[in-house]
Amino acid sequence: MDKLTLTQPDDWHLHVRNGEILKTVIAHTARQFARAIIMPNLKPAVTTVDEALTYRSEICQALPSGSNFNPLMTLYLTPDTSVAEVKKAALAEHIHAFKLYPAGATTNSESGVNDLKTIYPILEAMEQEDIPLLIHGEVTDDACDIFDREKVFIESSLASIVKTFPDLRVVVEHVTTQEAVDFVFSASNKVAATITPQHLMFNRNALLAGGIRPHYYCLPIIKREHHRLALVKAATSGNPKFFLGTDSAPHLTGSKENSCGCAGCYSAYGALELYAEVFENEDALDKLEGFASFYGPDFYQLPRNSNTVTLQKQAWTVPASYPVDQGSITPLMANEILSWKILD
Repeated sequence: MDKLTLTQPDDWHLHVRNGEILKTVIAHTARQFARAIIMPNLKPAVTTVDEALTYRSEICQALPSGSNFNPLMTLYLTPDTSVAEVKKAALAEHIHAFKLYPAGATTNSESGVNDLKTIYPILEAMEQEDIPLLIHGEVTDDACDIFDREKVFIESSLASIVKTFPDLRVVVEHVTTQEAVDFVFSASNKVAATITPQHLMFNRNALLAGGIRPHYYCLPIIKREHHRLALVKAATSGNPKFFLGTDSAPHLTGSKENSCGCAGCYSAYGALELYAEVFENEDALDKLEGFASFYGPDFYQLPRNSNTVTLQKQAWTVPASYPVDQGSITPLMANEILSWKILD
């Protein structure tokens, strides 16, 4: 197969930042995706419907002329989130979920939740209003090894949330472990998961072997090979609980390449091409359309897209960087060769 046409996909987990970085990265996403769930962890965090709609306007203004890309907005769940805000969000056309960050779990998560039990009344309201909960599933206890934080979160918190609120739609974001895959497989159809290209393509050797490679550093951190294989099996299984979410997270190159580099991989420049590499390696290109284009909108109760995109088997080299006013962004797999390319 040297050409593949798919129903236009969506990205169900995306960071686009704001300001000058937004103006660079949003065009990369809009080139291939019709919609994307936009993460709310800005500074300050996007915690209300009004703030989310203002942010959405900024995104739309930054889009290339003629683009039909639709940003799907989320609200940052904090200890101060109110039931009234949940009800307002449920009625708002452009608000599609709340995002739960355990405090300190990742970039700009300082406003997150320390004690999950304190937000149970909010989760109950979300269940009643049928608005999804998106979870960064890691504990933040310093005593817990960073490679075990997802596994421990599932045992200590996620299982309880799902049991307590059986009708709450939950997306376990960017799953990275066999344990997370097993949990989602065994849960009800109210529970789904997104999987990133970096967690499908690489194990922790890519980050640590032969020197520290900061552009492979993300949170949750890349795990052992057997976890990667479990993710690949889930993504290519045709199970509708697993769908595309890049967690593309742009940082300036200088913020990645320093003594305390930021977490996040920038994959939006060629996300669909990256996923195609994985699916082709598994002889599963026939499963890519479901994973990329069907299962996400079905879970979010949105119509599937009607347009298409076409990938062609064509070798190309990922740029070393993408310029922005403040410097540059180094993409995942910079200077490496990919074998699929979207036809413009």
